[in-house]
Amino acid sequence: MSLRAHFAKQSPINRKLFNRIKLLFNARSLLLRIKHPPRNDIFFALLSSFLLFSCSTNTIPATPQVVSVYSTSAAEPWLPPLYECAGTSTIISRVDDPSSADIVLRVGEPKVLTSSAYQIDSEDILIVTHRQSPLQNLTLEGARALFAGQEDSSVQVWVYSSEEDVQEVFDQFVMAGLSVTSSARMAVTPQQMSDTLANESNAVGILPRHWKAGDDREVFSVATVPVLAMTRSEPQGVTKELIACLQK
Repeated sequence: MSLRAHFAKQSPINRKLFNRIKLLFNARSLLLRIKHPPRNDIFFALLSSFLLFSCSTNTIPATPQVVSVYSTSAAEPWLPPLYECAGTSTIISRVDDPSSADIVLRVGEPKVLTSSAYQIDSEDILIVTHRQSPLQNLTLEGARALFAGQEDSSVQVWVYSSEEDVQEVFDQFVMAGLSVTSSARMAVTPQQMSDTLANESNAVGILPRHWKAGDDREVFSVATVPVLAMTRSEPQGVTKELIACLQK
C-alpha cells in the first residue's frame, strides 16, 4: 500500500498532517532546483519542528470529571462555592440519594458517623420569630417548654422532620429527649420556614443563620455547629481537591 493510500484511510487529523508533510516536501523539491539548495540536516530539523507543532495544535482536551453531590436543604448555601471550586475542569452532578453521592453536604454532625467527614464552615442554629411576635428572648428552659407544648402561648411552633439535619441539632441541644408538641407545624425546607416566619406574626421556628432574612427576630441561639463535607471513604483526586478548596 502506498503512503498516500495509507494516510487516506486515517483520521482527519492524520490526513491533515500528511497534507502538511506533502507541502513541505514539495517546497524542498523546489529548493533543490535552485543554485544553493538547503542542507539535509537543516531540512530535517525544520521537518521535526513542523511535525511537533502540527501534533501539538491537534491535542484533544481532557474530558471533565463528574463528581456527584448530595446536599441537605440547610447546606444549600455552600453549593455555589462548590461550583466555583469545580470551575470548568469538573462537572458537579446533584443527586437525590446521599448513599450514591461522592460528597454529602450537611449541617451538624449526624447521630451516627460512619463515613469520612471534613468541616468546611460553621453555622448558627437559631430560634426565630416574626418581627411583631409578642415572644421575647428565651432561655434554654423556656425554649424547651415552648416547643414541648408546656407553655400556654399564642404563638404557633414550626419545626422540621426529625430526619432533617437542623432538627437533629435542635433536638440534641434543646429538647434533651423531650418530644416536640403534636400541635407543631412542619416546614419542609429552611426556605419555607423563613417565608413562614416573615409572613405569619404568631410563628416561631428554627432557622440556620444563613437562611435568616429581613428583620425577623432571633430570640434564642441554639448552637454553633460544623458544616460538613462527607465522603464514603477517604477522598482522592478531584474529590479531595474540591473539599480542600471549600475549606479555604
